[in-house]
Amino acid sequence: MFKANSFVDVLKHVAIMAVIVGALIIGFFYFYLPSSTNHGESVPVPKITGMSLPDAEAFLDEQNLRYFINDSSYNSEHKPFEILTQDPAPGAQVKEGRKIYVSVNMKNPPMIKMPKLIDGSVKNAELILKSYDLKIGKITPVPDLQKNAVLKQFVSGREVAPGEAIAKGSIVDLHVGDGLGNTEFEVPEVVGMPLDEASVVLVGQGLQIGNIIYVQGSGQQNGTVLRQRPFAEVGAKIRVGELVDLWVAGTEPMQTID
Repeated sequence: MFKANSFVDVLKHVAIMAVIVGALIIGFFYFYLPSSTNHGESVPVPKITGMSLPDAEAFLDEQNLRYFINDSSYNSEHKPFEILTQDPAPGAQVKEGRKIYVSVNMKNPPMIKMPKLIDGSVKNAELILKSYDLKIGKITPVPDLQKNAVLKQFVSGREVAPGEAIAKGSIVDLHVGDGLGNTEFEVPEVVGMPLDEASVVLVGQGLQIGNIIYVQGSGQQNGTVLRQRPFAEVGAKIRVGELVDLWVAGTEPMQTID
């Protein structure tokens, strides 16, 4: 116990008590509290996108940080369990022990319904596949009058019907019409016919008129077919949709403008 024999001693005792209390306050707020709460201490968030989840876990542990998976999705261009996004972003200052929220690429792709590509164009098929996160694979032309029309759709070599379940990110191969068909027949002979009659014969058999070359001074009546290609030789075959070029006597008729 302090003994105060005079007023001066009382002042001395009060001053000593004030110093002790001040020291306790300073020690609590400036030494004990910061050391127990890491007050004022922060660390930069490292970049972990692109890392595998196990590697990121070990790396964050070294930085006294943790992670929490708050989302998962599938992208065929990334590896399974690869970190796709993170929050906070790299470089942000956080306290030690802070959780980094991440989204992770799933190991197995989700199943989706195969879209209908049949009877549409190849260009349209590419747009549809992209919207479904599918990839266009090998395009194989096959004999058919529908040029560039999708006839069949395959996944992993197996024909797949619209609405059938397939894995997201699958590669879809297509069979596409070549515009010619697969019916072969002998080349029709139109040499010596008037051009309009020859055109009816060729178009009537599913052929197309190609180039028409006019020849002057042939001695034949104008408009007469002098030559054709392919030739109507014995055994010569042609397919539906193919072109036939014609050489015609006379001069090219003038184009009239309405």
